Amino acid sequence: MEERLQKVMARAGIGSRRACEKLIEDGFVLVNGQRAHLGMKVDPQRDRIVVQGEPLQGAEDFVYIALYKPRGVISSVTSPDPRPTVRDLVDIPGRLYPVGRLDVESEGLILLTNDGALANRLTHPRYGHEKEYHVLVARQPDARQLAAWRHGVVLKDGYRTRPAKVRLLRKQGKGAWLQLILREGRKRQIREMGRMTGLPVVRILRVRIGNLKLGNLKPRQWRYLTPAEVAALKSGSKGKST
Repeated sequence: MEERLQKVMARAGIGSRRACEKLIEDGFVLVNGQRAHLGMKVDPQRDRIVVQGEPLQGAEDFVYIALYKPRGVISSVTSPDPRPTVRDLVDIPGRLYPVGRLDVESEGLILLTNDGALANRLTHPRYGHEKEYHVLVARQPDARQLAAWRHGVVLKDGYRTRPAKVRLLRKQGKGAWLQLILREGRKRQIREMGRMTGLPVVRILRVRIGNLKLGNLKPRQWRYLTPAEVAALKSGSKGKST
């Protein structure tokens, strides 16, 4: 089935449609050995598409990997400094992009894939996929502080976070571990929620994205997703709270 070239490229994880159009305009895309042009339609099962010297992977070549990102590793494919990236931890060839980023101080589950359509589904706010975290805070929370997290916290920039699910997992010294489930992911949101409610965040561990769980993975370890896990993510299921 023929589709517009930029749509096929975007679905394969190359970038947004506008970014793909720019690559085509700049002459970085070949179709069956010929320079591509805007408006061109292709059949990804029949035509050979090369982007910046690399063959475009079709649906049958999609890769899905669960990785335990440790602290100190950047959630990106390139790094502006000597710190390692999540891509450095997965030693297989081809294009892979992180889905569900974590800041450099945080750790836990990240999905790496070249499936652009699934990446968009997992990150677009309208789908509301749950992300579950275990969060260590420096103080033991009271009912008022937990209620603020549940009803939404007004951040420094004036944004009110969406209601979250939160409960006490266990106390640890003067602090406590919380289970937190969000359906949004603003930059450094959890740390800001803690700061605004008097609960400084010490550690963040993501344990679930939708149906996909961190499981027994250890820091720096990764594994391929099972077909059932991929199907569950694509079905749009939000996952069950515990």
